[in-house]
This record gives sequence, C-alpha cells and structure tokens, in this order.
Amino acid sequence: MITSYTTSDASVHDSQKIGELMDKDDAHHDLFGDSAYSSEDIDKKLKRRKIRNRIHEKGYRNHPLTDDQKKRNRMKSKIRARIEHVFGFMENTMKAGYIRCIGMIRATAVMGLINLTYNLCRSVQLSRA
Repeated sequence: MITSYTTSDASVHDSQKIGELMDKDDAHHDLFGDSAYSSEDIDKKLKRRKIRNRIHEKGYRNHPLTDDQKKRNRMKSKIRARIEHVFGFMENTMKAGYIRCIGMIRATAVMGLINLTYNLCRSVQLSRA
C-alpha cells in the first residue's frame, strides 16, 4: 500500500526526494533501491534514521562488481521486483504513465488520486487472499 508520496518536475532525480519520504516509522526497516540511489549522502540519511541500506551496489570503470556483490544484488532484486510491480500496474493497467496537466498543484492532486486508486485495487486483491 502506498502511504506517502511526493511530486517534482522531471528535472529532479528520484533520489533527491528520498529524504522527504522517510519518517520515524521507517526506523529498523529496509530500504531497497537500484544503484542510482547509492550515494554517501543517502547512506548518511539512512544511518541517521536507523534504516537498513539495501540499495544495489554499483560498479565503476575499471572496478566491476565482484561475484559477491553480484550475488547480493541478485538477492536484493527479488524484493525490488515486487516493488516495481506497483509501477508496472500503474503504467500498464491504470494507464497512468504520464501526468497530463499544468502546474505542480494539479500534478500532485492527480498523483494522489492515482495512488488512491492503486490502494483501492490493492485492497481488493488483499481481501481475496
């Protein structure tokens, strides 16, 4: 279930909004993300809030990932795949891949309605299980 969200224009990378999405209830939980989220700044924020860092490790030029790092990334991907299904459902089933409005206030409202609709669909799925 989606419990919080934030919106920004397309020039802002997702990783720059991560601090706004974390709260005190996230302490002692895991944060999964792809390697685009790996940075010292994010790592410090996670440690400060006592959130376990499960962000994919990144390889660099002339320093590729070791076999152990690849294995750890593969284990993290099993969880991340479930998270990515949320976005896949929104884009494919709900056709919510693009926000077609002018202004951040309207875009935030539309995103809120999309998230609400997803939560309603998800609650129906959970009630059947």
